[in-house]
Amino acid sequence: MKTAAPCYYHLDVEISPERIGQVQRILAAHLRYWNLEMLVEPVCQCTEALMRTIEQHAVDKNTTIEMWWNGQHLITAVQDSEQDVRPHYAPTGCLTRIAALSTGWGCCATNTGGKIIWFSQRARAAERAPLVPVAPAPSLRETRPLPRALPPAAVAAGPEREDASAGQPEPAMAHA
Repeated sequence: MKTAAPCYYHLDVEISPERIGQVQRILAAHLRYWNLEMLVEPVCQCTEALMRTIEQHAVDKNTTIEMWWNGQHLITAVQDSEQDVRPHYAPTGCLTRIAALSTGWGCCATNTGGKIIWFSQRARAAERAPLVPVAPAPSLRETRPLPRALPPAAVAAGPEREDASAGQPEPAMAHA
């Protein structure tokens, strides 16, 4: 099994309607580079929802987007410096969409008065196959007798000479 190397990506961007599509393509390219193609759609949809909320409601449009891949989870964080737009004031559609598309999400305040909204995706979940009991492989029906049960000449001769030595008496074993 190949282990994944931890990855990190950081992007500072000023949000505008035309930049939202560009940022989505950049994030998608990094996810494909990290072999996480199955996460492109949910990650891009969640970041688009957050960027559109920032673009519509925030005065300061400067935003930081970060992605961390630790081999099991992908965590994406979107940070803005807007003090007036708190997550509980954001349209419920944005946070509801993030909750529906991610395995976990949250929000925290920054030291500068802004906020960070993050969401995580369980990586490789789509590639796992359900555990199904496997039927045991068929065993050989024909077994060979133990070597001690055969005369030494039969063991040395192999199976093709066994038939020829079948009529000979079995030698007596010496007990020590």
